[in-house]
Amino acid sequence: MDKLKINAIKGMNDILPDTSYQWEWLESKVRAVMASFAYRNIRTPIVESTHLFVRGLGDVTDIVEKEMYSFEDKMNGDALTLRPENTAGVVRAAIEHNLLYDAPRRLYYMGPMFRHERPQRGRYRQFHQVGAEALGFGGAEVDAEMILLADSLWRELGLKQGTDYRLEIGSLGQSAERKEHRAALIAYFEAHLDQLDAEAVRRLHTNPLRILDTKNPEMQTLVEEAPKLMDYLGEASLAHFKTVIGILEAHGIVYAINPRLVRGMDYYNLTVFEFVTPHLGSQGTICGGGRYDDLMAQMGGKAVPAVGWGLGIERVLELLKELKLQAPEPTPDAYAVIPDLGNVPRVMLILQALRTAGISVQMHASSQNTDGHAAMASFKSQFKRADSSGARHALVFGADELADNSVTVKPLREIGGEQQSFSLSELGALVSFLKN
Repeated sequence: MDKLKINAIKGMNDILPDTSYQWEWLESKVRAVMASFAYRNIRTPIVESTHLFVRGLGDVTDIVEKEMYSFEDKMNGDALTLRPENTAGVVRAAIEHNLLYDAPRRLYYMGPMFRHERPQRGRYRQFHQVGAEALGFGGAEVDAEMILLADSLWRELGLKQGTDYRLEIGSLGQSAERKEHRAALIAYFEAHLDQLDAEAVRRLHTNPLRILDTKNPEMQTLVEEAPKLMDYLGEASLAHFKTVIGILEAHGIVYAINPRLVRGMDYYNLTVFEFVTPHLGSQGTICGGGRYDDLMAQMGGKAVPAVGWGLGIERVLELLKELKLQAPEPTPDAYAVIPDLGNVPRVMLILQALRTAGISVQMHASSQNTDGHAAMASFKSQFKRADSSGARHALVFGADELADNSVTVKPLREIGGEQQSFSLSELGALVSFLKN
């Protein structure tokens, strides 16, 4: 039989126990901040109809053109796609289940997304996002609330405004304003056709706004001098933007207006924003979002205003690691040392009582000898395991202790700490000691 080694797909990474606790810590912070703003969790399928993303994201976006994992369902021929983002999925769920029938909704999600691109630091083929979506809110105050929500998360994680992250904000106006700007943009770039790279030429008549997001250093001067969308905004769009800015200023949020700010999807209008960090090089965007008032109607629902953002979990964790803001590795309160295999069943009853009382306990387990019989490791070996577990105390259930219906507690982290004996008849004293 061919013993072929099977590895994970490139860009789709295992999250192992020595790092997964950081994910759990970050996710707990997200849940706490979302709850403080009264956002409720929504969970949508990982696989959706391909048409959902073509219709929701626009068929000339990078995601739809070259990054989606799409396939045909062999059972019925349906065109399916692993979700590349989740705003479209949340909107689809809201329409399908009539979530907005009685009131607007504040929602959030966490989960894996998939894009077929070259893996690099903080950018993977399977990556994970946290997203917040406020559906049914048209006022500028909810745009500001969205930004305050993300800023609250950064502060909860220990990030410092200005030093570790900054906010860039702009406005895409409304459809008529974007059309006028689009025409001016096309005319401008057509007049400088010889300075455009192949990607810009391809986008010129399909999505010229994306040319402004080019990373080509040879085009930066050309892009800087291109017509600015904010110069085409009408009175209502400017008033909306000024309201958002005013609320941010009242809350002490430092921002920079970026007239070149664009988002990767076609569905955005009015407010757009990004949180960026100087600590991750070219992958410095840690959160991005904005308003998308036309998406619900575009996807077959009623015209309902909405605003949201998404952040990449891998990228945020990379930033926290860079800044040494990670959570301490979880360790058990105690490690049970059991020299005699025959005493294991009795000890397990005691350990379960301790766990019920809120004490985390790791039990030493038996192994098989060469003859196939179970055996416990030596006393010395078990203590080495207890020490390496990170537990604060070792609980020694030796023959003498159990004969006396007691347990010896030996400190593992306290220098000069003395071991103590506790009766097993009344576990309250032992629980109290281990909790302190």
